[in-house]
Amino acid sequence: MRLALYQPEIPQNVGTLIRLGACVGVPIDIIEPTGFVWSDKHLKRAGMDYVDLANVERFESWSEYKELNASKRIVLIDTKAEQSFWDFEYGPNDILMLGKESSGVPNEVYEEIPHRVRIPMLPERRSLNMAIAGAMVLAESLRQTKNDHPSPLR
Repeated sequence: MRLALYQPEIPQNVGTLIRLGACVGVPIDIIEPTGFVWSDKHLKRAGMDYVDLANVERFESWSEYKELNASKRIVLIDTKAEQSFWDFEYGPNDILMLGKESSGVPNEVYEEIPHRVRIPMLPERRSLNMAIAGAMVLAESLRQTKNDHPSPLR
């Protein structure tokens, strides 16, 4: 299981998800460009000392990321998806991907990813914070795959 962040814009969200990844043993992939300088103090503040404990990989572009992960299943977490994240069957090698905070992923990226889930919300609500959404879906995917996941968290 991995968590991928597509061109994240808010360092506090990235730091929070890096901290989550460090705590539960899930690698974090950052698909560049980001909307902040990587050494940004907000990233370090949100991630605290967990940034050094996390497994973080950075990728120059979506095309590079897609090519390097062609054999893996990417599951996009997106408000436009039709399937609820509760009803999706996750695998232990899935990559859970979140789009930009402001706009998600571009339509062409959305169309390239056949596996898409959403978090059901009350009417007239747009979206959740990216870090919260990532944590919710990651928790469900780890729950489903707990016997297959190499994490010592069982």
